[in-house]
Formats: sequence, C-alpha cells, structure tokens
Amino acid sequence: MNKKQKRWRNRILIALAIFAVVFALEEFGILTSLFGTPGDVYASFALFLIPYLIAGYDVLYKAWRNIRRGQAFDEAFLMTVATIGAFAMVLFPETEPHMAEGAAVMLFYQVGELFQSYAVGQSRKSISAMMDIAPDYANIEQDGQLVEVDPDEVQVGDIIVVKPGERVPIDGIVTEGVSQLDTAALTGESVPRHVEPGADIISGCINMTGMLHIRTTKHFGESTVSRILELVENASEKKARTENFITRFARVYTPIVTISAVVLAVVPPILGMGAWSDWILRGLTFLVVSCPCALVISVPLSFFGGIGGASKLGILVKGSNYLELLSKVDTVVFDKTGTLTNGTFNVVAIHPESGVDPDYVLSNAAYAEAFSDHPIAVSIREAYSGEIDQARIADAHEESGHGVSAQVDEHVVMVGNDKLMVEHGIDWHDCELTGTILHVTVDGTYVGHIVIADVVKDDAAQTIRDLHAAGVAKCVMLTGDRRDVAEAVGKQLGLDEVHAQLLPADKVSAVERLLNLEHGDAKLAFVGDGINDAPVLMRADVGIAMGAMGSDAAIEAADVVLMDDKPSKISLAIRIARKTMRIVWQNIIFALAVKIGILVLAALGIANMWLAVFGDVGVAMIAILNAMRAMRVKGV
Repeated sequence: MNKKQKRWRNRILIALAIFAVVFALEEFGILTSLFGTPGDVYASFALFLIPYLIAGYDVLYKAWRNIRRGQAFDEAFLMTVATIGAFAMVLFPETEPHMAEGAAVMLFYQVGELFQSYAVGQSRKSISAMMDIAPDYANIEQDGQLVEVDPDEVQVGDIIVVKPGERVPIDGIVTEGVSQLDTAALTGESVPRHVEPGADIISGCINMTGMLHIRTTKHFGESTVSRILELVENASEKKARTENFITRFARVYTPIVTISAVVLAVVPPILGMGAWSDWILRGLTFLVVSCPCALVISVPLSFFGGIGGASKLGILVKGSNYLELLSKVDTVVFDKTGTLTNGTFNVVAIHPESGVDPDYVLSNAAYAEAFSDHPIAVSIREAYSGEIDQARIADAHEESGHGVSAQVDEHVVMVGNDKLMVEHGIDWHDCELTGTILHVTVDGTYVGHIVIADVVKDDAAQTIRDLHAAGVAKCVMLTGDRRDVAEAVGKQLGLDEVHAQLLPADKVSAVERLLNLEHGDAKLAFVGDGINDAPVLMRADVGIAMGAMGSDAAIEAADVVLMDDKPSKISLAIRIARKTMRIVWQNIIFALAVKIGILVLAALGIANMWLAVFGDVGVAMIAILNAMRAMRVKGV
C-alpha cells in the first residue's frame, strides 16, 4: 500500500471501531436506559454520524462537487442520497431507526473503494515492471571520467558506457566489451543474451557482466524503451466495445434508477398504499442496491489486468479493444521468413559424390565464396570450421548471376545452381531435400552439392498445434519463397493453407480474400515481422508483430507486439485475451443478476438496507477479486 492508501485504511479502521462501539451501545439498550424513548433515537443519530463523517466526508464532497459541475448521476451521488436519507429517517422516530444502516453503507462502500484502489495498484505493478525499463541517466566519458547525463542530452553517434548492473539507456551498436544482457523486462525471456563488438543493442535491457561501450544509433525519444513506454501508457485510452458499452450503460442506468427510487418513495404513499416511512426506506434501499460500481470498476480492471499480465511475458497489447478482438480470432495468417522460420540461411546437408570427403566439398565452396556478402555465401563460411587463407584464392568472380568461380590453389572451383552447371556442360544431379541446392565442381569435375535452407523455429510446430487446440480454425502461411520450399514448411508444421511466390501486394490481396470468408464476430490475425509486412499488419483485424525488439515499424504498424522471436507467444496471447473476456462477462452477468434480484426485492419491501449493502459492496468486491485473476498469466 502507498501512503495515501494507508491513511485511507486507518481512517476506515477508526470509523469501524467507533461504529462497533455505538452499535453495541444501541443493541444492548444502553442508549435507551440513558436517554429514554425517543431520546435514544436522537442519541443514535448523533453517535452514528461520527463514524459516518470520518469514513465518508470525501464521498459527500465529491458528490457536491459533481452536482455543481452538472455531473450529478454517479456512484458518489447515489451513496450520498441513500445514506443521508437513511439518517433522515430520524424524522420518523416511531419507525425502526436506520442510522446504523446509513453509517454501515458508507463504511462498507469505502472498504470496497479501498479494495478497488489496492486491486488497481496491484494491476499497475505488472505495468510498472515494464515502466521500470526507463533509464534515469546515461554515462558518457569526459576527460577519462564517467559523467552521468540526462539520456535526452545524448546525440546520435555519441559513445555511452554501460556498467554491469545498469540499464542500457539508448539503442546502439557495441564498440567495445563483451557481456550478457538480461532482456526479461522486454521479452519475458529468462535466458541472457550474449553481446560483443558489432552487436546491435536496444535500450531497456540490463547489462549483467562486462562493461560495454555503445555508439548510439537513435535519440533517446526514438529508442525502443521510449516507444514501448509510450505504447503502454496509451493502452488504457483504447477501450474495448464491451468497456465502452459499460460506460454508456452506467450513464443511462444511473439516472433511470435514481428517478425510479424517487417514484418508489413518493408515488405509493401519495396513492395511500402505505406509510411514508416504509416507502421512503424502500426507495433508499433501492438506491443503495442500484449503484453500478461492480460493473464500472471490475470491467476496466479486468482489461487492465489482462494487458498488464501479458506485458510481463513480453506481449504488448496496444489497448483493450485489441485484447477483445484477439479473443475472437479464428484465423491466423503467418508470414514465413522471420516468423515461422529463423530468417537466416543454414547449411542443412552436404551430399558428396562417391569417394569424396564432405569436408572437401564444403571447404572448396567456402573458399570460392570467401569474398561474397550474399547470405548464402555467409552461411557456407559459417558452416566451415576452418580459417580461410585468402592468399590461396585468386580470380574470384560471379558467374552470370548463377554462382561464383574462383581459383583455389591452382584449381578452378565453381559453386552455383543447376543453371551454372548447364552453362558449363557439367553433369549434375538433383536432391530430394527441399531448399537451395548449391552444386560444387573442382576443375570441371562434379564433387557434390550443399543444401541450404531457412530453418524452421524450434517452437513453430508446437505453436500451430496450440492454436488448433485453442479453437483457431485455420492457420495460413503467406510467403514470397518458392512453392516447393513453402509447401515443405507447411507440411512440416501442419498448416491448413500455404500460398507461395507472393509479392507484398499479393499478400494484402490474400488477406482480403481470407477476411471475406470470416463470418459473424470471427476475426483474422496476421503475424509478421512488422518491417516488410506493415500493409498487411494494418489491414488484418489484429496485426501481430513478431520479434519486434528495436523495430520501430513493428511497434507502429501492429496492434499486438511480441518482443521476442518465439511464435509460441501468439497462442499465449490469444489464451490471455480469451481468459480476460471470460472474466469480463462473468463479472457483467454476476453483477447484473444479483443487482436485478435485490432491486426487485427492495421494490417489494423484502430486502432491507443490510441486504442492499451486500448487493452493492459485496458484489463489487467479489467482481474485483475475479477481475484480479486476469493478472495471473502463468499457465493461463
């Protein structure tokens, strides 16, 4: 609890203690013996007024302030009218006094409000864990000394120093030092990330082991940490349809029940249907029960809890409206490269000719590709474990766009596709594996081929299974890659549809077609890397950006941002969204059912003020407790 909540709690405890003493004096007849009848009623009025004012003076002030502003119909107004009315029953001393109920209603209402404040505070803590990524300073080196400066003062290209235990304040590139980074606050991932000179580094991570020198690549305001904080802070502004409905419902509902309570209190006694005191009490009880705080509090709190819980796992949802849409997703469309696959080429197989050593094939290919920056060339050099002696290489050049040729130790080595082999009249054979096939020849003799492929992510297949298990009807992959490669990935992962050889515009058209197939409330989510797929991310019902650490385009274009490269977070995000919506509707149905039931009983004169207290504060507290479950995301 913060200081304000502690003062609030202490005030309520003092009021409760005084209330208990006065209630005991009344129940044991001490007031009657001291003041007689009806003097005991007036004594009760004065004594119960003390805890009432201690506990509820701020509610009375809020109601008066809102009336002056023309915003009378809120829960503070309902509480004020109902409790003052209960105390006003002293004007009918011949009836059973109701000052105790009036004081109790205010006390328990304040207990509920304090509980709500605590619940919101707990939910904010999950957001605060994300907000803690904001750095307070950046270290720059001046005259051999480290000086702390405001991150806003650091310019692009400046060198900053991050010591072990400190947060990286600004995005940049490591120029000096080796360390491990804790990225848990951004990704929810507990495994540290290794960085060394040349590595990109993003703000918000914690430097764990070695000192790092970093050349900044962005201003602080444009860095990842600033963009994420802005996203989280603005999430509460984008309300779900359900949340907006509850807000509109409360605005209409409150004046209606207020007028109904007045009619209930005034019309029947005018028509001679009973005593004024009886009908006024019914009207007051009706007012207490009618307070919509259980709905007004618990529904936004549920959404807030769901967003906060997701953020702890590195899933950033831009607003409760997107959380609601995510819960209705029944079609998930994936980009392939960088989403379901790693997006980097790897050597997956070496097939030498009979009698040829696989290392001989790979080493010759690595030497021939030594001077190329093409991703395929890089993957071959990374697969080769030896050091490349460039003095052994001469006359390295591209072969008409189909491969490369180089002289290695006086031997002519060629590496390329089947068109290169045909062009030079060399016999070759195809491979049963799916991927990019690089044929290797030495002095015109075919020595074998190397298979290179974009490797499927470890958890991609499990992601598709989890989505199907969660009720997602269709998982579709869109890619610009070759059809045979795409179909092999689709078969490996168990996808429902695969569309290959697509240009960016073709992907938008494919999503449009799939959107037209959706029925009712069903929604379509598109998952991409957020850089190449921005148009499709924005066209889908829900755009999900994968592996968006440091990607401005992803944070801008997507509705949901996954801060790491794990597709398994997609099914987790959908489960969190569905759990949140279940909790929201549980609270709506429960609160309305209890309210309507007790309202009917109050109108019939069956429900007393104590039952009204439960109908208001009790329902609100139960709804708040239920809403807090949205914050718990372990196991979902």
